[in-house]
Amino acid sequence: MPFRAVLTDVADDAVLAQIVAPLAQYNEGQAGPSHHRPLVIRLEDEEGQVAGGLWGYTNFGWLYVQLLAAPAAARGQGLGRRLMEQAEAEARARGCVGAWVDTFTFQAPAFYEGLGYQRFAELADYPPGHSRVFYHKRFEAEPA
Repeated sequence: MPFRAVLTDVADDAVLAQIVAPLAQYNEGQAGPSHHRPLVIRLEDEEGQVAGGLWGYTNFGWLYVQLLAAPAAARGQGLGRRLMEQAEAEARARGCVGAWVDTFTFQAPAFYEGLGYQRFAELADYPPGHSRVFYHKRFEAEPA
């Protein structure tokens, strides 16, 4: 069966769904249902406008925090910690065993380490002069 590769810089959600479909089918055949479910916490200002928040999903019994952002005026006030705690509580309610996240060395390694996350991988020089670091945290390892 002949195939052709088509390169584009257009990110189309419908194309993404078509690309993911055979992979998801294979993965479920190997590991069972992923139970993929978005987990989003919007941070709204006084006018109800989104000013930041947390964007992630639960999948295969783990929470992945893809994005965590707070406006500059709210940084250093514990808001990020509260958002992470809320996401972790929801992940536990969904039956997750842990969470993982990645960040850059110029962003928030100390923040995640302070929340009990442990570094498990690093991609050096991404971006050049910095690293992308990966953290995980198993919920059952937390003190009762």
